Amino acid sequence: MSQHECCKTTVRTEEEKKKLIHRLNRIEGQIRGIRGMVERDAYCTDILTQCAAVSAALHAFNLELTERHIRGCVVRDIREGKTEVIDDLLVTLQRLIK
Repeated sequence: MSQHECCKTTVRTEEEKKKLIHRLNRIEGQIRGIRGMVERDAYCTDILTQCAAVSAALHAFNLELTERHIRGCVVRDIREGKTEVIDDLLVTLQRLIK
């Protein structure tokens, strides 16, 4: 992460924060559940099924955050003539696709 990236912030409404944090709390709970399954020696495919659910939940979180970023931050920056935001977005999308 560059120094430029570390200093940027995004102002979110309380409702937006609440929704994102709720999703993250659910994902965190799923991860704790998987840890518990490992501790209880659960069957491998049962653990893998739960891992797939966590991946799907994290993917949904990423999509929601990406959409909000494009509709908010990216649109605002383009309107202000800060077209370098497009390059930043492309780098971010490449990271998500990997």
